Amino acid sequence: MQKVLNLTYFFWYFKITTNLMDVIFKGIFMLDINAIFKVTYGLYIVTSFLNEKHNGFIANTFCQVNSEPPTFQIIVNKNNYTYDMILKSGFYGVSVLSQDAPFKLIGLFGFKSGKDVDKMVGLNIKISQEGVALLLDYSVAHLVCKVFKTVDVNSHSIFIGNLTESEVLNDKIPLTYDYYRNVIKGKTSKNAPTYVANS
Repeated sequence: MQKVLNLTYFFWYFKITTNLMDVIFKGIFMLDINAIFKVTYGLYIVTSFLNEKHNGFIANTFCQVNSEPPTFQIIVNKNNYTYDMILKSGFYGVSVLSQDAPFKLIGLFGFKSGKDVDKMVGLNIKISQEGVALLLDYSVAHLVCKVFKTVDVNSHSIFIGNLTESEVLNDKIPLTYDYYRNVIKGKTSKNAPTYVANS
């Protein structure tokens, strides 16, 4: 009988202790939104075209996913004007921004819509073999990808493409998202996958 009572007490104590530890752990391991900003990204201008119209936007979610063949992905908000261009043309270009890129340029591609302004006016650009506009100023390299797969992720889509064209322009330091936020003190567009309100 004593053994049964001891065993019952043990399981009762274990249950209370486990529940208490759950509460403590939930209190300790809370979601720290600042951890998101410790993930490293570059900052890029992603461009595409449709019917002679060119447009682009600032992105920090461009990355390589395969080496043979060189394959990349870009995550695009479906509300972006460039989204439909990539979807219909099947191509996107990436200009890797340099650290000395002015905020005016970042603001143009990050906080204005191509539906309202022609973002390419007055910029030093070249048109790639695939027909994509690429920035020559404040860029350290160019890449062009041909989309072969699109993945729907609710508010955004992932465009996965094979590299068709690339060029290194100079040896400047690439602009990172961390430098943009902490040195330039820039904000994040609402259409960005990494957008956090009031951050």
